[in-house]
Amino acid sequence: MKCKISRNAAKVLRAELDKPENEGKMLRVSVTHQHGDHAHYGMSLDVATDNDEVVSTDKEIDVVLSKNEPMLDGVRIDYFYVPQEGFAITNPSKGNHGDH
Repeated sequence: MKCKISRNAAKVLRAELDKPENEGKMLRVSVTHQHGDHAHYGMSLDVATDNDEVVSTDKEIDVVLSKNEPMLDGVRIDYFYVPQEGFAITNPSKGNHGDH
């Protein structure tokens, strides 16, 4: 499985992961809703289970993805400051380039 994290997203995620209360946790990306040929995604801090794959990214942030969810393979995590500050998770490899 593959996962990409933009530079902006990595900065925000690293600050959260480095908090003492999050020690030992990793970023989990999950499918929150799926319909038709695309999915909507969510994030949380969690630990990996036997049903997960831990994906190392080029930003030195490990991401937990469920092995049983093909819509997670190829996700991209971005962080935007405008027009509204926040994360955006898409999967360009599955034809999902943003919310509709």
